[in-house]
Amino acid sequence: MDYKKFLYEQKKREKALKAKATKVTVKEIRFGPNTDDHDYEFKKKHAEKFLKDGAKLKAFVFFKGRSIVFKEQGQILLLRLAQDLEEYGKVEQMPKLEGKRMIMFIAPKKNK
Repeated sequence: MDYKKFLYEQKKREKALKAKATKVTVKEIRFGPNTDDHDYEFKKKHAEKFLKDGAKLKAFVFFKGRSIVFKEQGQILLLRLAQDLEEYGKVEQMPKLEGKRMIMFIAPKKNK
């Protein structure tokens, strides 16, 4: 009987810890290397909303075909996004090229 009670208490503790754990959601925003100003502003507005809601942001520039020659433009675009979203979140990982994608992570700032 004692052992069953121990198992019950242990499950109860694990369930309480699981309930307290926060789930981190990751939202993605995709850009092209030649994204226009209006499209950029539209996506930036969505990124602000995601960060305000407490989700991490994965912003990436996807290079199709020969557009890989515009690596600098992609990096400039992501750094501009990081600068514009500075008040909502901080950069967790600077832009890094992985295959045909240049990826950057932004974590939301803690609200007091």
